[in-house]
Amino acid sequence: MRLLCRYTNLFRLMYDVLLIPVLEAPMPALLPVFSCRVPAGFPSPATDELEGLFDLNRLLFRHPDATYLVRVSGESMSGAEIHAGDLLAVDKHLEADHGHIVVTVVDGDCTVKRLERRGETWWLVPANPAFEPYQIRTGEELHIWGVVTHVVHELLPGRLTALLHSRD
Repeated sequence: MRLLCRYTNLFRLMYDVLLIPVLEAPMPALLPVFSCRVPAGFPSPATDELEGLFDLNRLLFRHPDATYLVRVSGESMSGAEIHAGDLLAVDKHLEADHGHIVVTVVDGDCTVKRLERRGETWWLVPANPAFEPYQIRTGEELHIWGVVTHVVHELLPGRLTALLHSRD
């Protein structure tokens, strides 16, 4: 079974999932990158060594013409640090494979899950023990809209929602 779909209508609203197209950025989003690492444990003196500038678009959107953004609802992927309200960068150019987190439609229902191969069968596996894995059966209608490459998780609540609503 080939688990790949080239979804072309990026403006479709389906099952409360808004697909947001990513267009070629007119200018790079150059941000400073510092050579020092920020410890997540005990504080240490900071250094001001600028390593260079980094284009965030090159990281998030390797294939801009085949990438879209989608908002998450629900908590079935919380163990993978994907939470309700997060924004996912999804690349349609990549072929889905074992271990990838994918956005998929199964029998008309849209979901984000980890794709796993167990022996000869494929599964859509949540990252939350409160949800059951879903076995993909032969002959079942399955469309993979793309592979999730990045998660934007908001730490200042409301800003991402306000930004997305300002596009309307």
